[in-house]
Amino acid sequence: MKIRSSIVISILLAASVSALPSAEAKSKGGGGGADAHRLRGIELAGAKQFDQALVEFNQAVEMAPGDPRCYHDRGTAYRAAARLAEAAGDAAGAAMRYTSAITDFSKEIELAPKDASGYIERGQTEDLARQYQTALDDLNKALELKPGEPLAIKFRGFAYIGLSQWDKAVADFTTVIQTDPNDPLDFDRRAWANRNLRNYPAALEDYTAILQKNPGSEDSLVKRGMTYDSMGEFEKAIADYQAALKLKADDYDTVQRMKYAQAQLAAKNAPPPSPTPEPGSSIFTPAKIFIAFAILVILAAVVRMMTRGKPEETSSRIR
Repeated sequence: MKIRSSIVISILLAASVSALPSAEAKSKGGGGGADAHRLRGIELAGAKQFDQALVEFNQAVEMAPGDPRCYHDRGTAYRAAARLAEAAGDAAGAAMRYTSAITDFSKEIELAPKDASGYIERGQTEDLARQYQTALDDLNKALELKPGEPLAIKFRGFAYIGLSQWDKAVADFTTVIQTDPNDPLDFDRRAWANRNLRNYPAALEDYTAILQKNPGSEDSLVKRGMTYDSMGEFEKAIADYQAALKLKADDYDTVQRMKYAQAQLAAKNAPPPSPTPEPGSSIFTPAKIFIAFAILVILAAVVRMMTRGKPEETSSRIR
């Protein structure tokens, strides 16, 4: 399976920018210098300067410890920094930053318990940290507070995928797509869930929908090719792999998948082999040879018995 997790996570991170605390949360505190630090931190985070952004958010928290927005902003910066650490192979650093983000979102929830935002952000972060059951709990709570919230449904769909609850994931991403059919990630995740349910025609529809919007999606071409492979439609799989290789030449995984599909197609189209004799169908089997030999012995004995005692004819030839 070829999963482009960086695409998934970057879109998740972008989606959270709009999930800011509500007016109720804003009334908890803040303003003045704290807001200045918050705005500067948001600017630095947008430029992916997360360490500097965290310095600004720390100052905002110190100046307005009762403002849930400060924890919200710092939590999103920690989460983005965790993603960068993860991409760099720093698992320990990523885990530490995910933990810090979850702590900040927990503080946001404490300060604004009736606001869905904190639960959505904490659930999203738990998704990324692969804490799928706790993410599911948080996102269900968010949907209690704000029924039908698309971000909560989307992130709950990711949690369901992490828990291999494929049918529920399909249902959530279907709801999100009906609300906004423009995000290819939603189609991709629903297709993945449908593939695991062996609902291959539905998965094909989703990959095709992505490719109609973005014909240059090499990833979707490969995934659709893999789906055709699962259906035994090797000619179509090969066509998708070839198209993908035109976009990303010599991709090892795609080349290997195409070779597999070509081998399967060749085996499928090969003429049936000539029938081979079943074991024991030969004339000269050991049993048959033994029986023939026994018959010869018996015949020889009979002939000898019949000729025993007969006078020998004398030859009239002059010796």
